[in-house]
Order: sequence, then C-alpha cells, then structure tokens
Amino acid sequence: MGSPALPWGSGVILLRIRGIARLAARGFLAVCLCSVVLASRADDPKPTAANTIHVALSAPVAPQKFPQSLKFTLGEVVDRAGNPQPMLVTSGHGAIFVDRLPAEIVRDAIESSLKSADLLAADAASADMALGVYLFHFGLAPSSGGDYFGKVELAVTVKNSKTGKSQQVSASGTSISRVAILKKNAMKNLEENLTTALGDAVRNLLRGQALRDAITKTMAEASAGN
Repeated sequence: MGSPALPWGSGVILLRIRGIARLAARGFLAVCLCSVVLASRADDPKPTAANTIHVALSAPVAPQKFPQSLKFTLGEVVDRAGNPQPMLVTSGHGAIFVDRLPAEIVRDAIESSLKSADLLAADAASADMALGVYLFHFGLAPSSGGDYFGKVELAVTVKNSKTGKSQQVSASGTSISRVAILKKNAMKNLEENLTTALGDAVRNLLRGQALRDAITKTMAEASAGN
C-alpha cells in the first residue's frame, strides 16, 4: 500500500528542502575540491639554496668573424617552451631548480659572448643587426631513463636595423650525462649538463653558417636597395 499523499503545501516544502540539500551537497563538494587544490599548491616544491643549481657559461663563446664590421643588439628573449614551472629542472630528488628564468640565462649567455668580441652595440640605434630570440626548450628532454638529456633550442630573428629586412635561423645544443642517485651528485651532473647544452646552443648560433648566411643576405638586400 503506497504512502499517503502529502497535502499540497507540505509537498512544496519537501521539494524545497530537497533542493536546498542538493545545493548544500554541491557546495560542500566544491569546498572539498578547492581544499584539495590549495593543499596541492601548498605542497608544490619551491626553489631553495639546497635544491638550486646555477647555469651560466664558464667562458663567453667567441663569435665568428664577419667580413663587415658589425654591431649587434639583443632584443627580448621570449620563452615559448610553455613550461608552467620554467625554473624546475626535474621533480626527482625532491625537485631541482635553476636559480634564474631560462630566458634570463640564455640572454646573459648570448649578450656576454657578443660583448666579449666587441660586437655588442651600445644601444639599438647604433646597431647594424638586431637579434630577437625565441626559446623553445630549456632543460631535460625525454631519454632512456639512465641518462640526463639536456637540451636548449632557439629560434632567432636576424633583422637588418637599417632596412628592416629579416631572416630566421635556429640553433640548439644538447648534452648527455648519467643519472645520479645522491642528490648532490644529481645537482652537479645537471648543472654541468645544462651548462654544456647552453654553450653548444650559443656556439651553434654565433659561430654557425646559418647566422653568416642570414647576415650576408640582409646586407645584400640593403646594398641592392630592396
């Protein structure tokens, strides 16, 4: 035998109570989810003196010599790697970080190398060529698991400051080192690994035939008045 029908007013009240209960349950679930997200963010590793490595060229890269006397200016280095934690090298060993943003590391390496050969212009107005750098990879790339495979990948716009004509060149550097068990050894290996990859990328850019060809072409276009 079915339950006796509730009076019309009582039925409306019951429906409202049920609706309020559903809203309360949804609100409770939302609060729980927010708590989980906030807790996970709070647990995210942070760079400290104990888990940070310093990546920088041990010595500037000597650029190639060009037929013309040129001065370069280095524009913005744009990080296009899409890494949400660009300073995080690896989450292994409780996380290991670099001490600066990758774009800053790359900019310093290129700028110091140009300056060492007196190829760095005092300002953009006095430069013959402007370099715009896009950083597509900085850090570890997939490997076999037994090695650290460091990689630095650049795409560079070479622009003639007088004509505005530009050419695109690319440069990359890689390095392989063994995975270490102890954290201090891992940090040492990763620092050396990424420093080598950075040096190779800058060397391949400043000493590469692609840069020479790009400059030659933009200079020829300037002479032809194109």
